[in-house]
Formats: sequence, C-alpha cells, structure tokens
Amino acid sequence: MSKSARSPDNTRNAVYVDSPFDPCPLSLAFSLIELLVVIAIIAILASLLLPALARAKERTRQVACLSNLRQLDLGFRMYLSEHHDRFPDRRDLKAALDYRPWTSWPPSDPRGGWAAIVLSNQLGNDAIWMCPGILAPPLRNATQAVQFVHAPDHGSQVSYWLWRFDRTNDPVEIDNFWGKTPEQAVVDLRAANNPQAGQPESPSEVELIVDPYFPKTIPTVPPELKGLAAHSRGRNRLMLDGHAQFLRDQRLR
Repeated sequence: MSKSARSPDNTRNAVYVDSPFDPCPLSLAFSLIELLVVIAIIAILASLLLPALARAKERTRQVACLSNLRQLDLGFRMYLSEHHDRFPDRRDLKAALDYRPWTSWPPSDPRGGWAAIVLSNQLGNDAIWMCPGILAPPLRNATQAVQFVHAPDHGSQVSYWLWRFDRTNDPVEIDNFWGKTPEQAVVDLRAANNPQAGQPESPSEVELIVDPYFPKTIPTVPPELKGLAAHSRGRNRLMLDGHAQFLRDQRLR
C-alpha cells in the first residue's frame, strides 16, 4: 500500500514506495532468462508442427490429384460411349506433339498431351491434366514430366502419363491400346507379357493414367530426378476399370 508525507509548509508531496501488494508494480519487463525460455518453447512447438503441416499439405495435393484422375476417367468413359467402346487412335497427333521416346527414363514417351486435345469436348477444365504435386523444380522443369500442348483452339499443360499409348508404331504395338476396346486391350496386354504390366487378370489390374515417377533403382535416370515423383514415396494411378488409388513404391523417395 502507498504511503504519503507532508512537507513542513503543509504542501502535499506524494512519495510512493513499491509494495509487494501493489496491484500495478512499476516493472513489467521480461528478464533475459524468461525471454530465452519463451523462444525455446516456440522453437520446440515449431519443430513439432511444421512436419505435420508439411504432411497435411502433401496429403491435400495427393487427394486433389486423385480427384483429377477420376475426372479424366469420366472423360475417357464418355469418349468410349460415343465411339463404339473403342479408345482413340491418334498416333498421328501424338507424333505431331514433339514425340520423343527417351533412351533414359521413361524408355518411351507416355506423355498425355494428345489426350488433352482428344478429350477436350468431354472435359472442359484444362487444369485437371496437371498434377498439383508437380509445381516446383526439378520435376516442374523436366521435359519428361510436363508436356506443353499448343493447338489452334486449345492450349494446356499435361503432366500425366499414359503408358499404353506411348508409341506411334504402325501397326499398333501389342501392348498399346490405340483403337482397341478395353477388353481387347487386356487380352493383348497379357499376350505381350510386358514385364512392367505383368499378367493382368482384369481391367482393375491395368494402369491407364499415372503420375510421372523416376525410380532411383534405374541407372539411366538423370541424377537430379533419381527417386523423385509427384507424391512422396509413391504415385497415384487410374486403373482401366475406373478406380484410382495411391501406390507405395520403394523406388521413390
């Protein structure tokens, strides 16, 4: 409690003395030790929260990519229903769009720029052809991962791969799907005994569309891309029966 004193001339001169019971002490500043403790606590919380936020962000991109693939499946299904249940045969268009089968990886050219043009009537949103996981270098700048499509009435960027439409040979390669029905595509893929596709029993075991990926176990993969994919430690893929899923892949990081 404050105390007061009077001067000899009866003039009041208030003199205040700090008391441990004073509700408003004069000094409210942090000490150096207290400040360091607060900083340390903030640093610990940040170290715990940032990895969780990064995982949540990656999960969001992965889910958005799966949504893209499901919409692309709808586009293919509409096309099939309008063309006697046959896939398009646009090897001419694929050849015209800077066709370049790589000798490194991938060992052909599975880029899907041709499909973005062919399905433009069924799918009006160009953004779904670009995986949200491919936004930063070096994947964003890799010619194998992103194809720029420039046409008189159409322009887009496409990041998805279609392995079964990766060549322009005439006649059509047995493991390619140009102009085939889905049923015939599965039969031919089994006959091809493709080491990548194996021996699928049904369309649910056949990849139609997949994210770009660069296995670290393949010596010809460029060093700057080795082990990279659009999503951490795996890839999204759309299967021939229409279901989309995330596949873990130990070759990726």
